[in-house]
Amino acid sequence: MFILYAVVIGTLLGLLGRGRIERLGELPIRWAPLALLGLAGQIVLFAGPVGDAIDPDIGRYLYVASTALVLGVVLANLRLPGLPIIAAGAALNLVAILANGGSMPTDPNALEAAGRRLPEAFSNSVVVASPALQPLTDIFALPSWVPFANVFSIGDVVIFVGLVVAIAAGMRTVPDESGRVAEARVANVDHGVGR
Repeated sequence: MFILYAVVIGTLLGLLGRGRIERLGELPIRWAPLALLGLAGQIVLFAGPVGDAIDPDIGRYLYVASTALVLGVVLANLRLPGLPIIAAGAALNLVAILANGGSMPTDPNALEAAGRRLPEAFSNSVVVASPALQPLTDIFALPSWVPFANVFSIGDVVIFVGLVVAIAAGMRTVPDESGRVAEARVANVDHGVGR
């Protein structure tokens, strides 16, 4: 839920830069359905009946596979603004997850600060005594009084920055005939002058 704030901030910055939300739908994103499949898989995996019933070993494999699938789509779209930053953050998270057997370790103090507790069903988060690559794990927290408070990692922070850049820049870009994106020139695109 931490990432939702990036969407809001990116959109506000895009609007302040005279961008348009509808331009985001015009971006030529390669393999977008695969990214949606990976994200949907994680939602199903960590929600309700599936999380309650799934074997944790299988759950960890599915979590790693869905995370890798989303990262693959991001890598296929590195030409878009912000996506190289998102790829770096996603790679940091995937490295931490792989180093810890398919789960993201969570610092108990961060969990408490966020006013959260680990779910009893299968979860991508675990508390372990000595996590591998601890600086890359969920060691930060939004305070519990912040809406959607949760724990997050340095990789999540990098993804946050990349998403803000991607949204704000995407609202200012238009695809050309070849599908490449270029920043919209305010005089030409927004006002129809100077053609």
